Parts: sequence; structure tokens; C-alpha cells
Amino acid sequence: MLTPIVLSASALAASSVVAGRIVKPWGTGKPAGILGTRAAAASCSSSLPASCQNSTVETNTCCFEGLGLIQQVQFWDTDPVTGPSDSWTIHGLWPNYCDGDYPSNCDSSRDYDDITSLLEDQGASDTLSFMQDYWQSDDESNEKFWEHEWDKHGTCYTTLAADCFSDYETGEDAVTFFETAVALFKELPTYDWLSEAGITPDSSKTYTLSELQSAIQSAAGVTASFDCDDGELYQIEYWFNVQGSVASGDFLPIDAFEKGSCKSSGIQYLPKDESSSSKRRRRSRSRSSAADSA
Repeated sequence: MLTPIVLSASALAASSVVAGRIVKPWGTGKPAGILGTRAAAASCSSSLPASCQNSTVETNTCCFEGLGLIQQVQFWDTDPVTGPSDSWTIHGLWPNYCDGDYPSNCDSSRDYDDITSLLEDQGASDTLSFMQDYWQSDDESNEKFWEHEWDKHGTCYTTLAADCFSDYETGEDAVTFFETAVALFKELPTYDWLSEAGITPDSSKTYTLSELQSAIQSAAGVTASFDCDDGELYQIEYWFNVQGSVASGDFLPIDAFEKGSCKSSGIQYLPKDESSSSKRRRRSRSRSSAADSA
């Protein structure tokens, strides 16, 4: 039985059917400060299907996410170290078509060059503060990294288009994107889930892929994608469909759409300390069709 994260003020009913399986919600609502402040203008019907689960074409792109195979991606950076020693960090929240393909840089007119100021000016200082600790770059300024994630991925969400907001304020779409990405990340404590299964950073130990998958599946109810570089674990990807808009809908976890690049055994999960000898990671999607930086 799967147990999904539910992030919305109108949480799912006690049970729902997702991808043909009965599931129960983990949470009861999206964290405070996300909904009610920047909700989509459209009043979305609860009868709409979840993204990638529709049997007919859905035309209301403010209530039905057209790029509805969504990845919440986290980093484990050890050289240089980013973020706290006992937490993974945010890479991004990526939209994909239902077949796994994806567009990028979808609207240059909404490319913003000061995410920090947008968050401060629109009352999202708490989100900004969290991002400064948990959404860090290993090779450029955090600001440039955030701009890249919004420009390349955030602008592609159909439900975050400017006309999906009432009384739209410039940058409100990006602020909503970052608030949602942070809220979802907080519901996915990868470090804790692995630790509960006895999987902790250790330069002298190795783990199997099945051990990693078992730990995540036991905690989350679904599988995830694990990415490695020369046997060193550095990234995890959680997969979702969304019921309603990205701004105010329910994120429904699904099993990993892709396996990831880790081999079946000999996986190193290195500690975040100066003794780690891991190499600088190349921030890229671990799929053959995506050689460019993500």
C-alpha cells in the first residue's frame, strides 16, 4: 500500500486511487504560508484527473498541469560541501511530459535576474532563508543557481503561467515555484529516512542499490531514482503527478520513472567533511537525452 505526500489545503480524502493502486495521504495540508497567499486564480474542480492520468485531452491548463510528470531532485554534495552535514539539499523541481521527455527555457520574457529580491518583496523571506541553507550551488552563486532553475524549469509549468494568477504581480509565478519546491522538499527528509534504515554517510562502507531503495520505499511507499558518479551517491529523484495546479494542488508520489545511474552494489555514501575525496559533481540530469546542465 502506497502512502503519498499530500500538499494542499484541501487534502485528499481518506483514500484515493493513484495509478491503479489504493493510497492514503501522508499529510493533511500544505505547510503554512504556501496556500492562500499565492493560489491560482482559477477555481479548480476536484473532479479533474491527476496529471498523466487523464483519458481525454484537458484544456484548462491552469488547473491541469500539462507537464505533469514531476521530479523533486536532491543533492548530496561532498566536494565542495553544500548544506548541513545531516541533510540533503535541493537541486530543483522539474516538469516533464508524461513520456519522460521535457522542454526547457519555455518563456524568456519571465526570466528573472534577482530571485532574492522577488522573494523578499513578496513576503517570502522565510522561504529565502531556508533556500540560503538548503538550496545551495557548488560552483556559482546561489542566486545564479536559483535563476537557472526557474528560467530552465519553472517557466515550463503550465499551471504557473501569469494568467493563472488573480491580480498577477511580476515574479509571483517564480515566488510560487520556489515556495512549492521548498515545501515539497521539507516533506522528503532523505537523510533521516536512510538513517532510520541504518544507511549513514561513511567513507569506509558501501551499500547496495536494493538497500537504498528498500529504505526509501519503507518510508515513502514509492521507489526513487538514485544517481552515482564513479560509485559515489550524489543525487536522488522523487517522482510525482499533481492533482490540480502546482500552486495549490496535491502532489501524488509515484514509483520512479527512471532507474538512475547507480550500479547495483558498491555504492559509497560519503560524509560531508573535509576528508571526503569525492569529485566536483556535474549538475546534469542522469538520462541519455539530457547531457546539458540541469
